[in-house]
Amino acid sequence: MASSQNPHSANAAEALERLGRLSLREISMKELLQTVAELVKTVMPGHIETSVSLLVKDSPHTVASTGQLATDLDETQYARDHGPCLHAARTGELTEVPDTRTDSRWPDYMPRAAEHGALSSLSVPLAIDQDEQVKAALNIYAREPHAFDEDSRTAATRFAPYAAVAAGNLHAYRSAVDRADNLQIALETRGVIDQAKGILMDRHKLTADQAFQVLAQMSMNTNRKLRAVADDLVRAGELPLPVSPPAPRS
Repeated sequence: MASSQNPHSANAAEALERLGRLSLREISMKELLQTVAELVKTVMPGHIETSVSLLVKDSPHTVASTGQLATDLDETQYARDHGPCLHAARTGELTEVPDTRTDSRWPDYMPRAAEHGALSSLSVPLAIDQDEQVKAALNIYAREPHAFDEDSRTAATRFAPYAAVAAGNLHAYRSAVDRADNLQIALETRGVIDQAKGILMDRHKLTADQAFQVLAQMSMNTNRKLRAVADDLVRAGELPLPVSPPAPRS
């Protein structure tokens, strides 16, 4: 049966109030998810560890964890591509494992969980609206069987909206950074190619189109990326092979 009182627990309402006072101006979204995981650990009964799993285009990783037990069990499920945390994230269903020693679901995962010392678990789906590209779950692993009662399930689900918002914002932020990085790379690539074309146009009296054809042909002949060929020309002032101006188009 679930413990009625955890000597290390904090009041769930107080923990939620603390979350409500946090500002992303002061902490990062990853830190907020870590705070959610740690506060859930304080308010749930028993000896538990918690984590937050984020699935981007169905590729999972753990973005917050309170201990190695949670991290190991998350990764065990990722390696097998199934288990309670992945099921909760993918289906949106609250997923409880009362006893890993007797539960018949995911038979190649349950023995590993029991071996690690996790005898029950609760995975709470996080509602993230990202065109179904992003899903997540708050995972709670207990060292005792049947560790969760109705009160503890309710407490866990009350933290879910905070974790969902943080996880969604974390993904949006990372995506924005990736887009900015890719844009910067594209601009830099275009810049060095334009410089290389200018050198060829001036030195060999080529048109812009002919200069680009020379760079493209050199890229194919040397089996190197176009940017690398252009960068060499800009840095060294010459290409590794003689330039043969393309025949004019008819």
